[in-house]
Amino acid sequence: MRTFFPSDSCKESQLNAINPQSWLQVERGKLSKFSSSHTNSSSIESFIKVPEPPILPFFKPIDYVEVLAQIHEEMESCSPQERSTLYLLQFQIFRGLGETKLMRRSLRSAWQRAGTVHEKLVFGAWLRYEKQGEELIADLLATCNKCAQQFGPVDVSQLQVEVNGCSKETVVMNGDKSLKNVNFKIGDEIIVCDRQKIASLSAPFHAMLNGYFTESSSQDIDLSENNISPLGMRTIGEFSITGSLSEVHPDLLLEILVFSNKFCCERLKDACDRKLASLVCTKDDAVEFMEYAIEQNSPVLAASCLQVFLHELPDCLNDERVVEIFSHADRQQRSIMVGQASFSLYSLLSEVAMNLDPRSDKTVCFLEQLIESAETDREKLLAFHQLGCVRLLRKEYDEAEGLFEKAVSLGHVYSIAGLARLGYIKGHKLCSYEKLSSVISSVNPLGWMYQERSLYCEGDKRSEDLEKATELDPTLTYPYMYRAASLMMKQNVQAALAEINRVLGFKLALECMELRFCLYLAIEDYKAAIRDVQAILTLSPDYRMFEGRVAASHLRTLVREHVGSWTTADCWMQLYDRWSSVDDIGSLSVIYQMLESGGAKGVLYFRQSLLLLRLNCPDAAMRSLELARRHASSEHERLVYEGWILYDTGHCEEGLRKAEESIKISRSFEAFFLKAYALADSSLDSSCSSTVISLLENALKCPSDNLRKGQALNNLGSVLVDCGKLDSAADCYINALKIRHTRAHQGLARVHFLKNDKATAYVEMTKLIEKAKNNASAYEKRSEYCDRDLTKADLEMVTRIDPLRVYPYRYRAAVLMDSRKEKEAIAELSRAIAFKADLHLLHLRAAFHEHVGDVLAALRDCRAALSVDPNHQEMLELHSRVNSHEP
Repeated sequence: MRTFFPSDSCKESQLNAINPQSWLQVERGKLSKFSSSHTNSSSIESFIKVPEPPILPFFKPIDYVEVLAQIHEEMESCSPQERSTLYLLQFQIFRGLGETKLMRRSLRSAWQRAGTVHEKLVFGAWLRYEKQGEELIADLLATCNKCAQQFGPVDVSQLQVEVNGCSKETVVMNGDKSLKNVNFKIGDEIIVCDRQKIASLSAPFHAMLNGYFTESSSQDIDLSENNISPLGMRTIGEFSITGSLSEVHPDLLLEILVFSNKFCCERLKDACDRKLASLVCTKDDAVEFMEYAIEQNSPVLAASCLQVFLHELPDCLNDERVVEIFSHADRQQRSIMVGQASFSLYSLLSEVAMNLDPRSDKTVCFLEQLIESAETDREKLLAFHQLGCVRLLRKEYDEAEGLFEKAVSLGHVYSIAGLARLGYIKGHKLCSYEKLSSVISSVNPLGWMYQERSLYCEGDKRSEDLEKATELDPTLTYPYMYRAASLMMKQNVQAALAEINRVLGFKLALECMELRFCLYLAIEDYKAAIRDVQAILTLSPDYRMFEGRVAASHLRTLVREHVGSWTTADCWMQLYDRWSSVDDIGSLSVIYQMLESGGAKGVLYFRQSLLLLRLNCPDAAMRSLELARRHASSEHERLVYEGWILYDTGHCEEGLRKAEESIKISRSFEAFFLKAYALADSSLDSSCSSTVISLLENALKCPSDNLRKGQALNNLGSVLVDCGKLDSAADCYINALKIRHTRAHQGLARVHFLKNDKATAYVEMTKLIEKAKNNASAYEKRSEYCDRDLTKADLEMVTRIDPLRVYPYRYRAAVLMDSRKEKEAIAELSRAIAFKADLHLLHLRAAFHEHVGDVLAALRDCRAALSVDPNHQEMLELHSRVNSHEP
């Protein structure tokens, strides 16, 4: 789900608990002090409220590794027609895990391995929908003479339709052999046709003209009552001879289509079907023709109409005519429209509709169709759960309960969270608590179970459950938010901020940023508050706070009144300070402010994109790069930004070409820097290092600010290290540090380590840890330069700061394995695998299982890992080896 899926609070009285009016109604410059908030927790509570976590409309199996392995095993033996559906289920699992890249890769695999035209249509449309806004990339590739139309129109004429025509050697049963022609009378006109050619069109015509009917011996036959025009019959006569339809008006084709259906002329019908399909161009065409396609059972025409609808997602779902077609199709109509791909189609339509408005009637209709299209238990449980979530949002509690119960009965344990939430709404809090307790005691518990149970208890029990939820799944944001808000109620401001900073250190969640903004408002720290709201607006310009009731931009305007103005010089000084302390969120905020005050916007948007990439926000980074291109002050600058857009989307060679075009116009720092980056990434030849060094040296000779020169020096140092030129590399890192490029400490530490001076390397990394605000990677790197005890301490710190980094789990597991503590080693890996589908973790656990002789567990992990990366060579080799040992 690409947009936020809102949820109702458990208690109706809490829906409006967050009240920003005390803030919004304040006159400019006269914001009331929150001094009373420091002594009155109820006033803070009215301002800082954490809504309950939503019941997500996702497939969340108890053991996703087991399900991924099952799907992979089924793919090894299934028919080509089943493979796309299995990739769709794989996609749903990755979506439940929040693995966006893996989700898209599964969709691409489904599209690539589609066994039918309909599947190709659906998954191609889904991939286009996922890539909305990337039209610029296709345009840029076109300027490099490269086509990016990967998910373009499908040739629906490839759709195979069984056509049972009469034998060409027509046997005359009772016909008059002397009657070569037959005259069809339609009104006042006579259409002369070849009797045997017409007879060959269908069994009914054959029986009429050659059988025991009176027409078989008649020269003249009246067809006036069969809704065919003289022109239509003449066209049919020509088709009976030539086997093809010439240029025919669409209305006439529709007339012939109806006639061919009535007289079972399958070859004629198929020709009409395909001819009409080629004429569908617009949505209005598709709406009109789809009705005929369904009525006349014309699958090629229906596929052509479907393609037009899907090409216009999501906009076409704002057209009630289109929604009507999709919403009310019965089983037979779905078969005509999308063949055997009904479940895939309605999965796509449901997702688009939920993103537009999860509470809408069309969302409900599409999900009901999804349920009807589901065939396997896995498909059914997902459809029941999704519709249950939507019914819950619509406050249709009885219907939601029935749907969640059906999902649970099919094995979707996560749907119990929906039942528990409904029980609480109906006043059965203890029952909800017991439901979750029963689940926790009967399976290997997951973080969401404790998070959900915490809603139905108070005090220490709630705190314990939330701590356990974080331990099992540190990616869940609600526990951090709840603890931060609770600490604020107890007037423990610093602890509250520390708690919300824990999650923001590794997951830039907008709801957590919003809560921190509220905490800063409560303590009147307006500088910190403006920093957070400006970072929020950078990530999501249209973001709304307080459960969607207030635009973040409006709050920013109000807070701005209480923060002193910065000159351009002040902004640059602030940016240097934040950049050098590796404060990426602070840097984002400063750049937002600089953009508002004018200046070279192209450069600023580009800097913004770099920060967003570092913060793992690729979509926002691409948006900033596109804005940089739009605001470029010159042709050569624009080419550089186009090059970065291409480079960041995996088109290295094309990015390199843009850099070269820019250099031809003007030798600039950014053009040389881009060329060095792209060349290093696109060339497998180690000899290109000297060229990269030369390019970076040329970049450093061009005018630029120290922020970028520090980066160039750092990169140059890395290349020199790879070439074995350690002294030259050290000079680069030292020069970068002189202009406050703090990350150069890491490179310098590496030089010391390669010179066999681990102690100095350790000291160098310690300097980086002390300076950097985001320092999980610094702790991880420093762990390589110390003894085992200190390494263990550093890696424990890494996991506390950023539990998503997988190296510490792998290291600890390896140490345990070396100590022959096999169970503990496997448990360490399992701890991380529970919330992160990582190839390296699965690979290592598979190897451990193989080592202890658990072939089935090893095989399971191999298969799951190959779902994450099907082309990983070491994984393929391990899978082959383990598979050969399977009993």
